[in-house]
Amino acid sequence: MNKPKASLASRTITSISWNMVSNIFLIVMGFIRTTLLARWLPVEVFGIYGMAHSWVTLSAVLPNFGMGNAFVHRSPETEDEERAAQVHFTLQLIFSTAWAILMIVGALLFTATDLQVALILLTVTSLGMQIAHTPRLILARRVVHRRLALIDFMDTTLSTLVTLFLALRGATLWALLSNNIVTLSINLVLLYIWRPVWRPKVTWDRAGIRYFLWFGVRNVIADGLLRALDKVDDLWTGIFLGDVALGYYSRAYTFAIYPRKILASPINMVTKGTYAELKGDRKRLSQAFFRINALLVWAGFLLAGGLSLVAPEFIHIVLGEKWLPMLTAFQLMLIYTLFDPIKITIAALFIAVGEPGKIVQIRSIQLIVLMIGLITLGSAFGITGVALAVDLMLVVGIILFLWRARTYVDFSFRKLFSSPAISLLISFALTKVAINAISVSEDWLVGILKITVFFLTYTSILLILEYKEARKLYLFALQYYNRSKTLNSITKNRKTM
Repeated sequence: MNKPKASLASRTITSISWNMVSNIFLIVMGFIRTTLLARWLPVEVFGIYGMAHSWVTLSAVLPNFGMGNAFVHRSPETEDEERAAQVHFTLQLIFSTAWAILMIVGALLFTATDLQVALILLTVTSLGMQIAHTPRLILARRVVHRRLALIDFMDTTLSTLVTLFLALRGATLWALLSNNIVTLSINLVLLYIWRPVWRPKVTWDRAGIRYFLWFGVRNVIADGLLRALDKVDDLWTGIFLGDVALGYYSRAYTFAIYPRKILASPINMVTKGTYAELKGDRKRLSQAFFRINALLVWAGFLLAGGLSLVAPEFIHIVLGEKWLPMLTAFQLMLIYTLFDPIKITIAALFIAVGEPGKIVQIRSIQLIVLMIGLITLGSAFGITGVALAVDLMLVVGIILFLWRARTYVDFSFRKLFSSPAISLLISFALTKVAINAISVSEDWLVGILKITVFFLTYTSILLILEYKEARKLYLFALQYYNRSKTLNSITKNRKTM
């Protein structure tokens, strides 16, 4: 008897659950690794690695060519999953190999010493990850993320052990590069060797190739603009402010994005597949869009707000005094983490409804805003100005994204942002009052007091203002969690019959 297929909602909730469980472990281990490496390695090493990583990440948009979105997008050309996977793998292999050759030649000709080594190593590992992209897309398309969560779990565990061991033995740049080597190894083994998700096969299906390339042409610019928005600030900082400045800025960004990793990353991993299946049902698509983004906004304001308050104590106690120059930039980057996850979910909506051109338009405006901000604010205020430029770019983009999204989904700007914004402002004010009223000098006590007052105040106010919506979200998750348990129970009983 055939195994019953779980509903989309059940698969979405299950996938988010797996991703959240994986992310809890990933965040804890990743935080330990990042913190210890920050204490043990020189600041400029992070700048060199950041520069190489930015060049590789930005240029990799060319071999990817937006074809991943073409595979996930539901259309007659991709209904046959096996055929579509073969076409995607064939094109990815050809494009990625050509890109890697050009990158290695460029590194040998135009760079030297540590930057050259980092560029070549990151290019090779990126080539391997691009070849492993097809089975990851298959799992994402099916909205089945258990295997991906297992990969993240093993990758984080092994890479943490390897990088910390090498750092303790005196390695600097290679301690950071080893993380990419481990990540590639784990992905290849768990996707292609151990219970393979899909067996690679090269094909030359002209109709399929035309579809992927045509869809890719419409998406590659959007993907390129997204990579540019994420990496141009790093490149500008490294080129004009130097390796040390980029080291500070890259660590500020790394620690600032931890709030979005806790909740946003597992949610964003499944939204593309969810939106794609709901694209013909405006009511259900609107409900999913609002609930996903409301959860991101509520949690983002809580996590980023709390971390901003304790940033001085966090840097002094956890990272050490050598990282204090990044304090202001770190706090400003937390504004970025408030809104960045929403940008990703809205882009997923435009891709799901087959309108990637709107993403290109908005990201083009964002890139112009970012470049103007870097030239003016970055030149005048260093990494603090760079952080301000990034925040300005993102706020402009979010406003434009949400405005355009109303063509496809129904939601209220006020309902999405007003309650968390009010909760955040009141919580900030009351926390400041509490700190001034209670005389505490030790950094760790100040940090605990700030977090306690802010967390209790924010959650209380938000629940009062959004009790009905919070209850709907809870019942929505509970309903499909119970449905998933029932379905699994039926499946197990049938297997034992």
